[in-house]
Amino acid sequence: MSKGAQRTGLVAELSAEFAGTLILILFGCGVVAQVAAAGLGDHDSIAWAWGLGVTLGVYVAGRISGAHINPAVTLAFALFRGFSWAKVVPFVVAQTAGAFAAALLVRWNYTEVLAKFDPGHTLKSQFVFSTLPGNGTLPVSEWGALRDQILGTAILLFVLFALTDLLNDPPGANLGPLLIGLLIVAIGMAFGADAGYAINPARDFGPRLASFITGYHSAWRDQYGNLYFWVPIVGPLIGGALGAGLYKLLIGRYLPGLGKKQETGRIPAAD
Repeated sequence: MSKGAQRTGLVAELSAEFAGTLILILFGCGVVAQVAAAGLGDHDSIAWAWGLGVTLGVYVAGRISGAHINPAVTLAFALFRGFSWAKVVPFVVAQTAGAFAAALLVRWNYTEVLAKFDPGHTLKSQFVFSTLPGNGTLPVSEWGALRDQILGTAILLFVLFALTDLLNDPPGANLGPLLIGLLIVAIGMAFGADAGYAINPARDFGPRLASFITGYHSAWRDQYGNLYFWVPIVGPLIGGALGAGLYKLLIGRYLPGLGKKQETGRIPAAD
């Protein structure tokens, strides 16, 4: 096997997905810790840092793996873009592992700040790592949060498919990751209240597990005592498939071929 083939093999792709998701969560959970526990910044800080985290994560992983960094994206690309089903589970595991490792680093780095802000490691600071219905304060149930996650991830995948469709009018000069990051900022600013806009199962489950093993014993439940961890897993997987399917139905099937070859499961990158 050639060196080029080795670099683009499954191990390389999984390494890229791990690293890209790691970068995403370092910035994402890091900014929430800084705003919520240290009192530096506000909601806009959170929205922008999550968006920039996605942008930088995609730039890190894009050339090697296509930079899914989100199981909902991987599933949607398998359903509608010809991405190999054999790679779906390995990609999801790599993404979740990257999110888990990043959350452990954030938890370690903010040890003193979190202990001062919330000595009991309760729901008061749990949302630094994982999401809650109504962000832990608003009267939103797990079913309302599920609705929100389906809708938010459908928007994500609908627009993401437009931005990465070579048959449409995708951004050039390798600007795709930047616009994808701006999409995350927009979703955070418009659909962040009901469930914290996880829109990514790995983003929520990996840090939730990391927080659980480091002292947050209520990590799997919401403020009502209901088992909640499944909502930001199931909702995004359903919503992502719906959004991608709607794009194919409303836009994709009407686009002419234009002689371009659609690359499977990848975000277009400049040569």
